[in-house]
Amino acid sequence: MGDMGKVLILIPAAGAAARMRGIDKLALRVGGQPMLTHAAAIAAQTGHDVLVTLRAGDSTRRALLAGQRASTAELADAAEGMSASLREGARQAQARGAAALMVVPADLPWLTPADLSAVLAAWAEMPDHALRGTAEDGTPGHPVVLPARVFTQFLALRGDIGARAVLAQSGVRHLPLPGRHAVADIDTPEDYAALPQNPASPPSEPGQS
Repeated sequence: MGDMGKVLILIPAAGAAARMRGIDKLALRVGGQPMLTHAAAIAAQTGHDVLVTLRAGDSTRRALLAGQRASTAELADAAEGMSASLREGARQAQARGAAALMVVPADLPWLTPADLSAVLAAWAEMPDHALRGTAEDGTPGHPVVLPARVFTQFLALRGDIGARAVLAQSGVRHLPLPGRHAVADIDTPEDYAALPQNPASPPSEPGQS
């Protein structure tokens, strides 16, 4: 089952972000940092290993991780979509003997170290079950913690799909996080333009995206 104290945190950053119309959204600054840099920094504050998946040859996003405590994996099959990142995360978590894989999207800039710690603490109470962060109103979001017992199912994922099918089969618990931290993402230039003057620190109650 792996070391119950060890979790691998996966930040999937191998997508093309097509809805941003040519802008690399993970390089956009929110709260004073590029989104990818921010995601790696808050993940590292948990004390767990952090893995960032990248497209092969993506020097731009790799540069955003300079100085961060995170390892990277370049995916030859990144064009396949999210499943390529999830497969690599499950493979590395299994190889490292981790008890779980926590998936933290880089485009949820209002997630905080406290949010990640709360999700990890709640998962540790029932470590054989998956756990998913939700908005305060219960809307499912991220992070998602996947126990080691489902790694083999993730190794078989194909196509641009997330964890929904495996979660539906394995049973998932939910943990509400403050406001819309778990769901308020940046998907389009309009989402980014709607931020209040790209604040020095992200608001605790972001609007609907």
